[in-house]
Amino acid sequence: MPLLPPHLVAFLAAVLRSPATVGAVAPSSPQLAARLAAVVPRIGEPVVVELGPGTGSVTTAIEHRLAGRGRHVAVEIDPGLARYLRTQHAGVEVLVGDAAELPRLFAEHQIPAVDVVVSGLPWSLIDIDAQRAIVAATARSLRPGGCFTTFAYVHALSMTRACQFRALLGEIFFEVLTTRTVWWNLPPAVTYVCRRPRAVQSGAVGRAGAAG
Repeated sequence: MPLLPPHLVAFLAAVLRSPATVGAVAPSSPQLAARLAAVVPRIGEPVVVELGPGTGSVTTAIEHRLAGRGRHVAVEIDPGLARYLRTQHAGVEVLVGDAAELPRLFAEHQIPAVDVVVSGLPWSLIDIDAQRAIVAATARSLRPGGCFTTFAYVHALSMTRACQFRALLGEIFFEVLTTRTVWWNLPPAVTYVCRRPRAVQSGAVGRAGAAG
């Protein structure tokens, strides 16, 4: 029987260690990874922060876009996955930490402002207050013209938690674009591209608001 590829071994090990923090049934496909990384600028020296990189599918796509430019920081809560990422992506700064603690992590690692935040976090497993804290901190971290992107599985879009998350994005960003479905992913997914943060006060984002 052939051995599993290293990234699948790392993924399955993370599921066994902490199934409550892994919301995917498989790593993101190259097609979904490329869609998420498409917001990374092709020019300049951008600062790109990746939340929940997992086994590095999206990390690879971001590195391809950056082509050695700028600064690429990945925030991973699972120490085992963080170690795996460091072995596979030597040019990426891998931080072990909870995305809910972004302000502290950014302060400790001298990340004053970010051009792009790409999230692979399992939003369906994160309660609404933690979602709000993460997205609000992300919005505050963006430079003018910066972008936040993440994804959602198509089969779950009508579920309550997914609807709440989409409304939260519209509450925090003036512009939220939903892209075409990426069918070559397990499960199929759409991505959200969010720009122009509303005025977000530290620790105080309004509870009500229509999706924008």
